[in-house]
Amino acid sequence: MAVFAAANAALRARAVCEAMGVEITTDSINTVGLQLKRLAEQGILAETEQGLFP
Repeated sequence: MAVFAAANAALRARAVCEAMGVEITTDSINTVGLQLKRLAEQGILAETEQGLFP
């Protein structure tokens, strides 16, 4: 959540991985993307466009 608090724009899973210092691989991007979608389903985050989280 700190990544989103520091961001001044909506982020995609790859940008979240970069901000967290996670190695950029297809698997890590997909994993973070799924976690972001789960948070959106729970109402913790919003998904304004497909794959874009403010």
